[in-house]
Amino acid sequence: MYIVAYDFANDKTRVRFAKFLEKHGERIQYSVWKIKNSKRVLENIITEVELKYKKHFTGADSIYIFRMCKGCDEKIKRYGYAEHEESDLICL
Repeated sequence: MYIVAYDFANDKTRVRFAKFLEKHGERIQYSVWKIKNSKRVLENIITEVELKYKKHFTGADSIYIFRMCKGCDEKIKRYGYAEHEESDLICL
């Protein structure tokens, strides 16, 4: 799993980047996304940042990409809605 966190001063850029990330993962906080653990997906995100966003960065803009190993994922403490996020749901 990858965690992508970002902050853009420009609202339009922030919305556009969020819509892009929607294709690859799920939002866990307003500007924080959980992304599928896929080398191809990560390469797509990095390419998009390099080609479309990096050249427009201001001093206030930032993107962080964290790789979470399997062991790290097991150490995450979840509360509220997030507590049930990883549990299996069975509907009969």
